[in-house]
Amino acid sequence: MAVSCAVSPKSQNRVPLDPRKQKTLQNPISISGIGLFTAEEAILTLRPAPEGTGIVFRRIDLEGAPEVEALLENVVSTPRCTIIGKNGVTIHTVEHVLAALKGEGIDNAYLELTGPEVPIMDGSSLPFVESIETAGIEEQASEKTFYKLEQAVYWSKGDIQLIALPASEYRISYTLHFPSSAVLHAQFYSSPINEQEFSKEIAASRTFCFYEEILPFIENGLIKGGGLDNAVIIKNDRVINPEGVRFSDEMVRHKILDLTGDLSLIPGYLQAHIIAIRSGHASNIAFAKHLTNHMKMETA
Repeated sequence: MAVSCAVSPKSQNRVPLDPRKQKTLQNPISISGIGLFTAEEAILTLRPAPEGTGIVFRRIDLEGAPEVEALLENVVSTPRCTIIGKNGVTIHTVEHVLAALKGEGIDNAYLELTGPEVPIMDGSSLPFVESIETAGIEEQASEKTFYKLEQAVYWSKGDIQLIALPASEYRISYTLHFPSSAVLHAQFYSSPINEQEFSKEIAASRTFCFYEEILPFIENGLIKGGGLDNAVIIKNDRVINPEGVRFSDEMVRHKILDLTGDLSLIPGYLQAHIIAIRSGHASNIAFAKHLTNHMKMETA
């Protein structure tokens, strides 16, 4: 397999900001593409928002531009992606852009969308990270809210395990296990979730799938916008993308990306070490809800 590493060039030259202050964008910026599941063209515009706003989606293609806050309480479904909704208005596949915002330390932003699904782009968070860095990051006066754990919090279902341990930083460690796949077999990666590490080590990792597994979805029109340009596809125990993979362990890094996006639906910042084994969107959300009942809120 070819191994290359796509890193956002601006991330290496950023002036450090106060990690305990809230942040938003300096300028609005737009990005466009098709949805993975709907294949509908959409423009996503990220706009600055006042401190304390949080991350708020706006469906500007609908009358009145209804808003859906990126919060756990607004998760409506997790069918191979995370869908949030409110009052009948839904936003599909929010996890990659939410991971980018969390990884870049953005607390407050309006995300205006001209369709029902966030563009899949190349299947990673890198296009969103690059857009955020192009727009610029503005430090705000208010302090972030941090959540600390006083003891370990554990959630499991079958062979899926998630645990949060008290820690002084936010870190995610993930074990991916596909014993029947010679390509995947087992992969492990651990990374702090901060501006430096996320943009360099996690953001470029793309979503992945087994060709045989998604073929029925494609044939039934449930995945209309997927292809080799926005996913790593494994067929007959080999990666069939002409360019290969971006990291030798790209798949487990993408799992950390997805988990970062899903856990960002908890407002504020975690100070915890999250350890996950074989989790996906449904279990990520279930764990996030369980975790919120055991956290102590502290203002920086």
